[in-house]
Amino acid sequence: MGEEGAGGTVHLLCLAATSGVPLFCRSSRGGVPARQQLPFSVIGSLNGVHMFGQNLEVQLSSARTEDTTVVWKIFHESITLIVLSSEEGTSELRLQRLLQMVFGAMVLIVGLEELTNIRNVERLKKELRASYCLIDSFLGDSELIGDLTQCVDCVVPPDGTLLQEALSGFAEAAGTAFGSLVVSGRVVAATEGWWRLGMPEAVLLPWLVGLLPPQAARDYPLYLPHGSPAVPHRLLTLTLLPGLELCLLCGPRPPLGQLEPQLLERWWEPLLDPLRACLPLAPRALPAGFPLHADVLGLLLLHLELRRCLFTVEPSGDKEPSPEQRRRLLRNFYTLVTGTHFPPEPAPPEEKVEEVAPKALLPRACYLVLGPEEPGAGWRLVALQSGPRRLLLLLSPQSPSHALRGLATRTLHALTPLL
Repeated sequence: MGEEGAGGTVHLLCLAATSGVPLFCRSSRGGVPARQQLPFSVIGSLNGVHMFGQNLEVQLSSARTEDTTVVWKIFHESITLIVLSSEEGTSELRLQRLLQMVFGAMVLIVGLEELTNIRNVERLKKELRASYCLIDSFLGDSELIGDLTQCVDCVVPPDGTLLQEALSGFAEAAGTAFGSLVVSGRVVAATEGWWRLGMPEAVLLPWLVGLLPPQAARDYPLYLPHGSPAVPHRLLTLTLLPGLELCLLCGPRPPLGQLEPQLLERWWEPLLDPLRACLPLAPRALPAGFPLHADVLGLLLLHLELRRCLFTVEPSGDKEPSPEQRRRLLRNFYTLVTGTHFPPEPAPPEEKVEEVAPKALLPRACYLVLGPEEPGAGWRLVALQSGPRRLLLLLSPQSPSHALRGLATRTLHALTPLL
């Protein structure tokens, strides 16, 4: 299993589906945005072979060459997205979800109407520039994983109940049911209304807030790709502490100026210490002192029904591999187990997996050893499925293979009350 992103190049192409006119091209190399552009002849060939297949009623969705994977997808018969990746170990699942997130980001910024009824190509190109920052972050090496898992990146604050009560009260006083606390793109707490947001906006909104330049307050117009793709909403953000932002999703009201300092002081000044305790959670996700086995180098816990996840590579941060390598290993392992062993999400009640296959055939755990086969060598990766929860662990070479499932089971039991 290769290290996704290590030295490879990713090209993302966006074209008008009917005319084939390029709307934009974004690239990254080694996880860093790059200015390298594909020649127009290559863009035309990639779009042409896809259209040729359509004319023959053949749906071309992906292709592989010796060193590159290509995935095509048309959205609403109006926008064609094509992604080419030469990253080692990349998967079609990862690229398919990348295209879904990219189109969601486009709708978030310009709205679905502008994308499905293109009246002026040059104007649309200019409007789409506002989405480049968000789109480029999906092509690079992010500390978040919601773009791949389609679950919201969360953290677990020490005083979650106090923050939840204050957030609900503040949102009610502001006249909205949609509020959240976000630290570096991860949700600390959210109202019930916020958690009911559909995909992909549930992932995109905190991700976008984590990317925006620091500001004391914002009034940001946007669309909800699932909930309101044609009617814009307003995202109000207020910085409580550097890196920690209060987010409200509103209609025409309230005006940003109505959220007076007195209202902020009433709800949040008494909670300065719990708020400060949230700041270190950005890379760590778990509260300080949470008991984890010394062999755990990184973990990903998914709650597939709630669509939330905890992701961290901070445990034992002084050991090899580096945090960047740990994230790549866990992302690659996620695509492997999701595409090969475990279903991506629980099946609908009317199509339960148990009715299709005997229960004994459903995988519950798997593991992988990377590197030399000698005892005590090679990173350990183990995945465990239990009900709606799925746990992926990256473990040190010292962890014996025969003990992986027991360690993963104990870790899952410890984490279950948190998510």
